[in-house]
Amino acid sequence: MGSEILVVEDEPAIQELIAVNLEHAGHHVQRAHSASEADALIRDIRPDLILLDWMLPDLAGTALARRLRADARSKDIPIIMLTARAQEHDKVEGLDAGADDYITKPFSIKELLARIKAVLRRRSPQLTDELIEVAGLQLDPAAHRVACNETQLHLGPTEFKLLHFFMTHPERVYSRMQLLDQVWGDHVFVEERTVDVHIRRLRQALEPSGHDRLIETVRGAGYRLHA
Repeated sequence: MGSEILVVEDEPAIQELIAVNLEHAGHHVQRAHSASEADALIRDIRPDLILLDWMLPDLAGTALARRLRADARSKDIPIIMLTARAQEHDKVEGLDAGADDYITKPFSIKELLARIKAVLRRRSPQLTDELIEVAGLQLDPAAHRVACNETQLHLGPTEFKLLHFFMTHPERVYSRMQLLDQVWGDHVFVEERTVDVHIRRLRQALEPSGHDRLIETVRGAGYRLHA
């Protein structure tokens, strides 16, 4: 399951190299040559992860990272900084600005892909392809299958995404608005009650295995997966 990755890099050759390899690895890539281009794309698509060059023509990458962290819409997007600045104080500055990881140039594509996977696993586990199991319920993102004791359960695409999100974030309560942002995307405008409809469908799909009890309603707050 590929992630939406924004590559903010003003060197065309480096940007092309990164983008081609990310696409080959199954990711969807958006490109920006400047902070202003990045701002416009982030408002439009809200990527799953940002690869951010330090030296941009209109604004330092660290300044853009701080701005993204201060904005409610982008504060949770993972950021990996790419830079030729390899001194310890530079790394500290990049991490203090809000970067989740810091890679110095030149770097290998294999290392970059590994770092991306590690950051997504840590910050956005619902975007990875790793098999998940909770209370005997198994979800395979790569095969798009949900099963219990080798019996396959049939979920619609939205119910699958809801369950994947819940299983990678167990025990935490999420409001309808938070679920809309995380599962549908904050650029999609639908009624909050739409969440209730899909929660009901998800429970119905999980009834054959008895796992419908995992999805709890927390009155006045939202929903959670209680293992």
